[in-house]
Amino acid sequence: MPAAQLYYDASCGLCRREIDHLRPRLEPQVELIDISQPHFTPPAGHTLDQLYRRIHFFDGQQMQIGYAASVAYWRAAGLKKTAWLLSLPLMRHVGHLVYELWARWRSRHLRCDL
Repeated sequence: MPAAQLYYDASCGLCRREIDHLRPRLEPQVELIDISQPHFTPPAGHTLDQLYRRIHFFDGQQMQIGYAASVAYWRAAGLKKTAWLLSLPLMRHVGHLVYELWARWRSRHLRCDL
């Protein structure tokens, strides 16, 4: 079983497409966990609501959440240059702000069938 785990919402069209696109790069080193499955149980210390509001990536040592999770799983997918660029201070700041706006919009609409 992989040490890394990516918790994502496959009921969200946009989220599902991104993860399906990255799936060949992520598996088998990252376990992809669909939180929209009926019998899904959140990991200890996290609620289903938290997981729906922001993507979560457990890198084997700590849980990354939101924008940091996105950068971490892109890095795990081998997109190291992209992850490096998005980790630069200004890009990280802007990326975090954009991600938070997206997360708020998504939580108000519950499902993002884009």
